[in-house]
Amino acid sequence: MNIPLYITLFRILCIPILVIFLLSRFDGHEYIAAAVFLVAALSDIADGVLARRTQQTSTMGALLDPIADKLLISAAFICLVELGAVASWMVIIIVGREIAVTGFRAIASSKGIHISSSAFGKIKMWCESITIILLILGKENLGSFSILTQIGLWIVLSVVLFSAAEYFVRFRRLVLSTSPSEEK
Repeated sequence: MNIPLYITLFRILCIPILVIFLLSRFDGHEYIAAAVFLVAALSDIADGVLARRTQQTSTMGALLDPIADKLLISAAFICLVELGAVASWMVIIIVGREIAVTGFRAIASSKGIHISSSAFGKIKMWCESITIILLILGKENLGSFSILTQIGLWIVLSVVLFSAAEYFVRFRRLVLSTSPSEEK
């Protein structure tokens, strides 16, 4: 166990707190939920930077970090469907991409192939994070700027689909080969 791993675990522990505040109904709950989400999302930067700078990278951290990200994003979007802030078909595509890429990475890992996050994967995470914060704040708080939530959702969908395609195109031959000798 190291500090970056503790930060990743902290992000996972933020998820039930986020869900509670997202689905609770009291004055200001959306501000608290947005703050919890923001702190959790920023912890993703903190653990990565700290792990690289202090050379405290670990296999557990490398596996747990993307899972923490996917859990955070998926939980937020699923709650936002419950609240009527986002269409369920959009969230199905977003969460479906997360499951598909995670499965693809698992197949790669079983063959000794490590697929790290691509630039599009990181862009996807930040587009999702910004859009989720806007969705949490909602029309009541954003006023005429609430159009940004719809623009954000369409950007997220575009980046999600492009990012998934990029992973599959770049690594399909390595991952989908039937034997290690075919990978070369």
